Amino acid sequence: MAPMTRARAGIERLPNARLATYYCDRASVGLIISEGVVISEQANGWNQSPGIYTDAMRDAWRDVVSAVHAAGGVMFAQLWHSGRASHSSFRADGSRAVAPSAIAINGEYMHTPIGKQPYETPRALATAEIASVVEDFCRAAERAKLAGFDGIELHGANGYLIDSFLQSKTNQRTDQYGGSIENRFRFLREIVEAVTSVFPANRVAVRLSPNGVYNDMGSPDYRETFSFAAQQLDRFGLAYLHLMDGLGFGFHQLGEPMTLAEFRPQFRSLLIGNCGYAQETAEAAIAANHADLIAFATPLHQQPRSRRTLCQQLAAQPARRNVGVVLIRRRGLQRLSEIPSKLSKPRSIG
Repeated sequence: MAPMTRARAGIERLPNARLATYYCDRASVGLIISEGVVISEQANGWNQSPGIYTDAMRDAWRDVVSAVHAAGGVMFAQLWHSGRASHSSFRADGSRAVAPSAIAINGEYMHTPIGKQPYETPRALATAEIASVVEDFCRAAERAKLAGFDGIELHGANGYLIDSFLQSKTNQRTDQYGGSIENRFRFLREIVEAVTSVFPANRVAVRLSPNGVYNDMGSPDYRETFSFAAQQLDRFGLAYLHLMDGLGFGFHQLGEPMTLAEFRPQFRSLLIGNCGYAQETAEAAIAANHADLIAFATPLHQQPRSRRTLCQQLAAQPARRNVGVVLIRRRGLQRLSEIPSKLSKPRSIG
């Protein structure tokens, strides 16, 4: 199940019984990727999204994850820093959002705790501050592990902080975190190195959006940037690379869209495609060996009756035995509930 923000955690940002019910109702999909879970107060940028930066949040998530496990599900936490897609009203001290560079989102407004507000120009993180943000991701991973999550996915898509460091449109730094593609990748690399000291590499994943325009993204060198990122991430032996390759969230129109087929030789672990797929196109991607799995969100966020109808339709097609409710498997993979134990072993970084 692909992540989708639910905004049901209240102003305390604590997972609750409503969220537990929501995820348990969908436990049969096998692998659930949670909605974005903010890693710090600084990271907040969405009303009532859940956090994982206090012990109370950790304990609340433990109740949710335990319920999902009891229902037979597997759950990864998506760790999220909203970066410039935030507003000063999200923080008690009124501090501005942070980003690699002081470049505002070109948009009309965003939803904030005080209503619709124009986008603010973020504050560029000082070089000395970046290590503390990496540490926030690491501490969030530690709490996720203590909460019982089976793994974590780093939200590196949709114009949020990791994505804005990767892309030349939003990263105009002149220090070791800006300029070349290698330098722009450095922030994500340091986060991956940090969180793989908490979880084994084969329980850590990354989500990227190479074709996306959401949050005013899209860089002229997108193909070189995301190809390099995939090749570098491959060296870690991660659980999977989750690509928003579909154009359902919009397309920046800066060239031809990047495809799963392009990424297949660049990343040897599991590839998950996402965004705008139908059952037929998902099956085609799997059959062509362009992806191992396809993640769906909308069908699983429908009312229970609609979800049951989808399950019944799939069950009635035994010839399509590689099709799951929201994750479609490449031939030879085991049941989705067994995926974490079947993921590849970490590779040495050399």
